Amino acid sequence: MAAIYSGIHLKLKSPHTPWEDKLKLARFAWISPQCLLPNKEQVLLDWCTHALTGWYNKKVEYSHNVLEGLWCYLDDLLHSRKLHAHLKQGKTVSLRLNMAQLLLDRLQECAQTGSKSLLCVSTMLSVCQGIVSSPVLSSVFITKYELMVDLLVKLCSLACNELQQPLLTETTMTESTTCQDQVMSEHLQAQPTANTDSVDTSEFPSKHDEKILSSNVFELLLQVLSCYLAVQRQQANPNRVFTMVTNQLLQPLVLLRHLLTSADLLHTKLRLRQQLCRDIRAKIDSTLHFALFPSEHLTSYKEELLPSKDNSGKRGAGGAKGPLKPVTAILSKLSAQVHCEPLLLYSVKSNTLSLLFRFFLDSYGKGRADSEEEQRMLCYYFLVRLVPALDLCIDGDTVSPAEADKPVSASQEKKSPPASLQSPQSWSLALLAVESLLSQALSANIYNVAADRIRHKEVQLSFYRSLGQILFNQAQPSIPAWYRCVKVLLSLNHLILEPDLDQLLSSAWVHSECMDARVQRARQVMVCSLLQTYTKLRQLPRLFSELLSVLCQPAQEELRPPLLSDMVSDSLRTCLQETPPSQGLEICSLVLESMRRCILPDLLKAEKSEIVGGRDQEGERRKVNMNQKRQDASLKLLSLSQLLHAALFNLKTLDNASPLPLVRQGQALMKQMQEVVNDLLQLLSAEDPPGKTKINSSQKMPKKGKKCLEHKETEMVSVWEQKTQEATLLLRYTWVEVDTLFNLHCSKYTSDQKSKTEDEAISNDPMMTHLESLLSGDILPARLLPSPSSSPMSCFLYKMLTLQQMKKILLYSTLLSEPSIAALLNTAVQFILSKLKLEVSLDGQQVWDGQISSVNSNSYVVAHWHLVTSNLPLVAPYLSREDMDCVADFLVSSVLGRQTDLDRPSSSLTVSLITSQLLQSPILAELPSVFSATVCSLIQRIRDVLMVAHKHKVCASFPEFHGASQPLSTPVKDESIVEDILSSSKTGEVFVSLTDTQTKELINLVQILMSVNPDGMNSEDLSSVFLLLFFMLTSCSCLSDPTVNDHCDSGDDVVFLVSLLKMLTILVESRNLKSVLKVIHGGTLLQAAVSSLLWHSSNGRFQATSNPDWLDLIKAVQAFIMSLTELIVTRGSSLVLNLEQFVSFFTSKEKPDSGESISSVHLELASLTCLAQTLNSNLGRSKSMDQTFTQMISRVIATLGPAVESVLRLQTLSKEATNPASVLGQAFVVDVVTVMLHCEVSSLSVNTRSTLDHITLYQGLCQHILRDLSSSLGSVDALVSSLHFLSTFYKAVERTRGDGEDGGKMLEELYIQILQGVRSLLTAPRLSAEDICELESAVQELLCNLLEKSTTDQLTLLLVIIREGLNAGKLRAGNNREVLCAVTIIKLLFCCQLPETCSKALWLIAPEIISALVFLVRMCSQDASLTLPFTVPAVTSMTSLLRQGEGLISNPHHVILVLGALQSVTLDHLSPHAYKSTFNTVHESLFAIIQCHPQVLLNAAPSFLNVFYRLVVSIMQEGRQKGDSDTGSDSDVYLQCSRLIERMYSHIAVSAETFTTLSAFMVAQYVTELQKVTLRPDIKLHLTEGIYQILDLCAEHDIKFLMGGLQTGVREVFNELYGSYTHYHKARRQGEDKYTV
Repeated sequence: MAAIYSGIHLKLKSPHTPWEDKLKLARFAWISPQCLLPNKEQVLLDWCTHALTGWYNKKVEYSHNVLEGLWCYLDDLLHSRKLHAHLKQGKTVSLRLNMAQLLLDRLQECAQTGSKSLLCVSTMLSVCQGIVSSPVLSSVFITKYELMVDLLVKLCSLACNELQQPLLTETTMTESTTCQDQVMSEHLQAQPTANTDSVDTSEFPSKHDEKILSSNVFELLLQVLSCYLAVQRQQANPNRVFTMVTNQLLQPLVLLRHLLTSADLLHTKLRLRQQLCRDIRAKIDSTLHFALFPSEHLTSYKEELLPSKDNSGKRGAGGAKGPLKPVTAILSKLSAQVHCEPLLLYSVKSNTLSLLFRFFLDSYGKGRADSEEEQRMLCYYFLVRLVPALDLCIDGDTVSPAEADKPVSASQEKKSPPASLQSPQSWSLALLAVESLLSQALSANIYNVAADRIRHKEVQLSFYRSLGQILFNQAQPSIPAWYRCVKVLLSLNHLILEPDLDQLLSSAWVHSECMDARVQRARQVMVCSLLQTYTKLRQLPRLFSELLSVLCQPAQEELRPPLLSDMVSDSLRTCLQETPPSQGLEICSLVLESMRRCILPDLLKAEKSEIVGGRDQEGERRKVNMNQKRQDASLKLLSLSQLLHAALFNLKTLDNASPLPLVRQGQALMKQMQEVVNDLLQLLSAEDPPGKTKINSSQKMPKKGKKCLEHKETEMVSVWEQKTQEATLLLRYTWVEVDTLFNLHCSKYTSDQKSKTEDEAISNDPMMTHLESLLSGDILPARLLPSPSSSPMSCFLYKMLTLQQMKKILLYSTLLSEPSIAALLNTAVQFILSKLKLEVSLDGQQVWDGQISSVNSNSYVVAHWHLVTSNLPLVAPYLSREDMDCVADFLVSSVLGRQTDLDRPSSSLTVSLITSQLLQSPILAELPSVFSATVCSLIQRIRDVLMVAHKHKVCASFPEFHGASQPLSTPVKDESIVEDILSSSKTGEVFVSLTDTQTKELINLVQILMSVNPDGMNSEDLSSVFLLLFFMLTSCSCLSDPTVNDHCDSGDDVVFLVSLLKMLTILVESRNLKSVLKVIHGGTLLQAAVSSLLWHSSNGRFQATSNPDWLDLIKAVQAFIMSLTELIVTRGSSLVLNLEQFVSFFTSKEKPDSGESISSVHLELASLTCLAQTLNSNLGRSKSMDQTFTQMISRVIATLGPAVESVLRLQTLSKEATNPASVLGQAFVVDVVTVMLHCEVSSLSVNTRSTLDHITLYQGLCQHILRDLSSSLGSVDALVSSLHFLSTFYKAVERTRGDGEDGGKMLEELYIQILQGVRSLLTAPRLSAEDICELESAVQELLCNLLEKSTTDQLTLLLVIIREGLNAGKLRAGNNREVLCAVTIIKLLFCCQLPETCSKALWLIAPEIISALVFLVRMCSQDASLTLPFTVPAVTSMTSLLRQGEGLISNPHHVILVLGALQSVTLDHLSPHAYKSTFNTVHESLFAIIQCHPQVLLNAAPSFLNVFYRLVVSIMQEGRQKGDSDTGSDSDVYLQCSRLIERMYSHIAVSAETFTTLSAFMVAQYVTELQKVTLRPDIKLHLTEGIYQILDLCAEHDIKFLMGGLQTGVREVFNELYGSYTHYHKARRQGEDKYTV
C-alpha cells in the first residue's frame, strides 16, 4: 500500500493535476498514516503556503472555492494534534518568510475593505492564531521586529473596525450635554467612524458569525500583544522601539484602548468578555509605558523639557543618545488624523493624555533624594506640555521653558488670556482630562510650594494660576468636572485661586444655576473643600468677606440657587466649631455690616424715590424699577439673614470661661444686630398705607381657626415686603435665641433686654411686653401679619419667636405664679397651635428638610407639626381641653394618612414620620393629658366605625356608643359591655358585621394603639380600650365579599383577629389591668376568648389552616392565654376559681372526633397546650399550689391525650385522601406531644409516680421521628420540634427506666438510634447551610441531654462518628456533607457538660481534633468555592474549641497551629455575604485567642499580628471609595467589619505587655496600606480610632523611629495621622486620665 501512495508528492507538484484533486490528495496525505512522504509536515506546509502565495502573486489560478479550501487546510494543519506532537518531539517545522507578509497583506485588505465582506477572514485569523501560539512557527514574525509591529497595527485596525461597526446601524446621536464622572464613560455618543464609505452595510453576515469573528479578533489580538511585549523587551535599542511605537503603534493602540474602555454598550452587542477587554487594555498600557518612557530616555526628556541654565538651548558634547524631542514626537503623532476621524480624535486624545502622564510619573516621578526636586520639575514641565494639547491655550510666557526663569510680575498675575483663545472641541472631555492630570499631579506631590517660590520663581504657581483663569474666563458651571478641577487647584495651593476668589464664589457657589443632581453634588463638594481650606488657614473671615461682596452685587436674586444646602450647612457647622470664637463673631459682624451698608440703603432709597416720584408715566416706570430694586434687595437681605442665622447657631456659645474681650465683642454684635432689626421694623411700619386704621385688640389677638387679616389685605403685600418681613422675623428670632443662650451660660454678658431688678413690676417686664406685642400684632403692621397661606415662612418664624419668648418667661419661676402670666402663656400656646390641621392631603408630597429657609406652602404643615411636637412638654401644661383634642386628632389623622415615602430623602421629615417617632418615644407617656386625649381619640374613632357598621342585633353597649363622645368611665357602662361579651361568647351570636373597608380601618387603628405605651394609660382609659377590643374579638365579624368565592381564605378576618389578640396581650402585660379584672374575672375572659373563637370556627369562619395568617392567629391565641394565665397566677386573687373555670370549660366539652372541623381541633389543642405549659412553668411556688397545678395539668393532659390520638388518626386518613387542607402541621403536633411529655415528667416528682400515662403515644411518635430523621423528611420547623421531643423523651426514659437490665439496654438502644438519626440529619443533602444553622441549637440541646449522664462507651460512639467524618479523602472526593457533619458535632460537643471521666477523656484527644481541623482548613482554603460552605464552619468549630479549652489546653503549640490555619483562609474575591461571614469568623477566632489564651501570645504575638494584619489589609481594600457603590446593604457589611477591627485594636491595646514592642510595627503596617488607598470616611473613622489606641502604646523613640524610617509618601501619611492623634485623641485621653483613679 505504501508504494501506491508514494507518488502523491509528484501529483501535488504536477501542473496537470486539477487543484480540487490536489487539495483532496493533500488532505488524504495528512490524515493517512500509510502515505509515506519524507518530512511530510514540512512538505505539506510548504506546498500549501506556496500555493497561496502563488495565487495572490497571480502566478497560478484556481477558483475561490479552492482558495478557501487551501486556507482551511492550512488552518487544520496548524491546529492539528499531529503537528503539535511533532513539535513537542523537538523536530523543526518552519514557514516561509513570505507567508508572514502574505498574512499582513490580507489583514490590511480586511481592515480597509471591511472584515464582514470577506468569506475567509475568520479562517485567516485562525491561521494567524495558530502561528502566533506556537513558539516555533511564530519565529516567522518574531525574528523581524518590524513584522511584529506591522502585525499588531493590522490587528488593531481590524479590532477598531469591529468595535466601530455596530455604530453604523444605530442612529447618530449628538454630543451629550451632560457628562459622567469618569473619563472613559462620558463620551458614549455615536460618532462618525473611519472608512465608513467603503463598508457595504447591506452585506453583513449573521449575528452568530459576527460574534465568532469578534471573539477571534480580540483573542488573537491578546496573544499578539503578549508576543509583541516579549519581543519589545528583548530589543537592545530603545530608540528603535520608541520610533516604531511612536510612528506606527501609538494612535492605533490608544484608539483601540479608548473604544474598549468607553464602548460598554458595544461589548454587550459583540458579547465580549469583560476580562478579555481588561487584559487587552493592560497589555496596551504595558506596551506604551515601556516603549515611550524607558529609563534610558530620561536624559532626552530632561533636555527637551527642563530649561537650560544658559538659556542657549544647545546641548553639550555629552548629550543623550535618545530621541531629540520625544514629547514633541508623541504629541504630534497623537494629534495626527491618520487612524481616526476628527470628531473621535479629540475624545481619544483627551483620554490618552492622562494615561501618558500616569506612565511618565511612574517612570520618572521618583528618584533619589538628591534628584527628587529635579524629577518633580520634570513631571511638571511634562504636564505643561500636555495641557495645550487639549486646546486649552495658556499664556506662552508661563509655558515656554526658555521663559520659565523670568520673575512673575503683578501685572502678569492679573492679566487674563485674550478673548480670542481657541476653545476645546468638547468642554466636558477637556475638563475631565484636566481633572485627571491635576489629580495625578496632586497625588504625586510634584508641586512643592516653598521650593517653587524660593528656587523656581513661582513658575508652577504661574502656570496653575493661568489655568485657573481659563477655567473662570470660560466657566462651565453645568459640568461636574469643572468644579472638581477647581477643587484640585484649591488642594494644590489656595493662592492659585486667591486673585480670582470673587469670581470663584460667584460662578461656583452663588450664581450656579444648573440644578442637575451630579452638578449639585460636585458643586457642594467644592464649596465644602473651600470652607475647610480657609478654616485650616484661619482665614474664614476673609472668605466670608469675599462671599458677602458677591452676594451684594446686583443680580436677579430669584434666579440664584439656595446658598446653604444640607452638605454645605454641615460643613459650615464643622468649620465654625473649629474656628476661634473671635473669628466666628467677626464673620457675623461682617454679615450685619453688609446688611447695613449694601442692603438697607437700597430699600430706603427706593422709599424716598417713591415719595418724590410723581404720577406721570415716567414716575410709574421709575416706581416699577424701584420695586424691582427693592425686591432684589429684599431677597439679598433674606439670604444674608439665613447665612447669619446658620453662623450664629453653629458658633461656640459664650460661657463663664470666655475672656472679657470676647464677651464685649459678643455684646457689640448683639447690639448691632438689634439695631438692624429695629431699622427693618421701622421700614416695614413706614410702608403701612395712611388710609389704614389700627385694628382693635380683638382683631389683633389671633384666635384658633380664625384668620387675622382679610384676603384683600394680603393681596396688597408686595414681594419685597414679604421677603423683608421674613428676613426681619428670622433676625429677630435669631437674636432672641442667641441672647437667651448667652444670658444662660455667661454671667459676664449683659443684655439690653434683661430686667434691671427682680422686684420690678411684672407688668413692665420686657419679656412680657415683647410677648404681648407679638400676640397683639403690634410688632408688624396689620396688613403684614403673616398667615400660612400668604407667607408660610413668616408665620412659622412668628410662632417660633412667640415660643422663644415663652421659654424666656418660663425661666423665671417667680413670674409663673401671677394669673396674668398664666393667661398670657395660655394665649401664646393657642397662637402657636392655631390652624393646626391637615390643610392638604397627606400624600407623601409634604416633605421638609429641617431648614428654616425651606419652609413654604408645601412644607409648612410639616414644619409647624415639628415645632409643636418638639416643644410638646413645654406647651402641654397650658393646653385647653379643645387644644388637646386638636393635637390628638391631628396625631391620629397623620398616622392614618401615612403612606410609604420611597422617594423621600433620608434626612427629610414628614408629618407621619414625626408622629410615629412621637408615639414611639417615652415623651408622650410622660404627658398624661395629651396621652389620654390621644387614647380617647383612638377609642372614639373605633366607636365611630362600629356605629356605622351593620348590626344583627341591638346590644346593651350600643346606646352608650351612640350618645357619648367621651370614653366609658363608669362601672355601669363597663358592665354593659361585659354583658354583651358574655352573651356573644355563650351563644356564638355576632352583633356587628364589618365590611372589608371597615375591617382595614379598624386594623390600622389597632396598629396605632400597639405603638402606644400601655403603661402610660390610666386605669379608665385602659379599661375602656381593653373591653372595647375584647368586644370586637367576641362580637364582631367580617362580611363576606360577593366577589370572592372563598372569603375565609382571603385572610382579612384572621388578620383582624390577630391584631386584636396582639393588642389585648400587650394590655394584659401592662401595669394597670387590675381595673379590668375588677369588672370581669380572668377565667371568664379566657373562657370567652376561646369560646368565641371556637364558635367562629364551628360556623365556618376559618377553613384554611395551612395559611400563614392562620398560624399567626394560633400563636396570638397562645400568647394571650399565656399572658393572662401568668397574670392570674401572679395576682393570686381567686386563683383556683379562675383557673378551675377555664380547665372545666375544656374538660366538660365533648371530645373532638374526625367529624369536627380541623380549625376547632387546632384551636383547642393550642389552648390546652398553652395552659398546661404555663401551669407547668409555675410549679415549685408552694406545695399546696403544686398539688393544685398538678391536678389541673393531669386533667388537661387527660383531655389532650385522646385529642392528639384522634388528630394522628385524622392525619393518616387525610394523607391517604390527599386532602392537605385538613392536616395539621407536623411541627405543631410534635410540639403538643412534647408539652404533654414535659408536663408528665414534671408531675412525677409531685405525685411520686414512676410511669407515664401516655407512654405508648410517646414511643410511637419517637419511632416515627427517628424514621423521618433518617430520611430527612419534613420542614425545618418540624425537624426542630422533633429534636426537642427526642431530647425530652430521652430524659423521660432515663428517669423512668428503673434499675433493671432491660431498662439500661432500652436506653442504650435509644441512644444509638438518636445518634444515627442526628448523623443522617446533618449529612442530608436536602438541607442547606442556613437550615443546618437553624437546627444547631436543637441538636445542641439534644446532645447535652444525651451526654449529661453518659458513659465512656457512649462517648466513644460519638467520637467514632467524628473520626469517620474528619477524613480528608472524603473532602477530596467531594463528600463535604459527612465532613461538615463531623465539624458541626465537634463544635456542639465541646459546649456540652460531660461527666468528669468523659470530660478528661475528651480533652486528652482535643489536640488531635485541632490538628485534623487545621489540616482540613488549610486544604479547603485552596478552593475559594469551599470558603462559605466549609471553611467558615471549620474555623467556627476551632474557635468554639479554643473558648471551651481555656485552662485545659496546656500545650501552646496547638493554639499556634490554629493561627497558622487562619493565615491560609482566603479573603479575596468573595461576595459581600461570604466576606462578612469569613471576616467575622476569623475575627472571633482571634478574639478567642486573645481572651482565653493570653499566655500563648507571649511567644506567638507576631503570628497573631500577621493574621490580624490580613484582616486590616482586606477591609482597607474592600472599604476604599468606589463611587455609587459606597452606599447600600453591601457597604454596611464593610462598615461592620471596620467596627470589629477597631474593637480588636482596643483588645490589643489592653494587652499592652504582649504587644508593646510591636506597636511601632503595627502602625507602620497600617500607614503603609493607608497610603495605597482612599478609604470611605465612615470606615476610615473606625480604623483611625483603632490605630489611635496602638499609638497610645508607642513610646517617644518609637515615634522618632517611624518619622525617620518610613518612606516619603508613607511618612506624610503618618505625620497626618499623628497630628490628628495629638490634636484629638491624645488631648481627650489626657483629659479623661485627669479624672481617673
